[in-house]
Amino acid sequence: MEEKAVLLTQDAYDELKAELAKREGSLREEIAAKIAAARAEGDLSENGGYQAAREEQGKNEGRINELIVKLRNAQIVNPTAEGTVGVGSIVVIDRMGDEETYLFGSRENAADSGYDTLDPESPAGKAIDGAKVGDTVTYKAPNGRDIKVVVKSAKPVG
Repeated sequence: MEEKAVLLTQDAYDELKAELAKREGSLREEIAAKIAAARAEGDLSENGGYQAAREEQGKNEGRINELIVKLRNAQIVNPTAEGTVGVGSIVVIDRMGDEETYLFGSRENAADSGYDTLDPESPAGKAIDGAKVGDTVTYKAPNGRDIKVVVKSAKPVG
């Protein structure tokens, strides 16, 4: 199975690297200490603290694996100039009379930004990628309807 490129701004890439370092370092050690303390209490079959720590360990290791794959497949993109939609842009669109604001890119690009994301691989994302302020684009919704979108503004995040 071919792994898909993960489009990230440099800031998003750096945040994921920092999260990975924390999860592989201090967080992993903290969880191991919880497991050791719970083991020292004796009977593990009825030890809720042990079960909770093991569950936390599994979630942490799963996220570590996810981060490794994302970072391995990361493609750093430079935010586009103001007025043009691209990964890392804060985009305001008018979709059928409703004004909506998104960070154009993946969830990782939007971490801690407070914005919902608009994925460049979605039908709407493909339609507006590279569009300029004032452009009207159309895409086909999953139900087959044509949806018109007007790009109201686009500026680099940050």
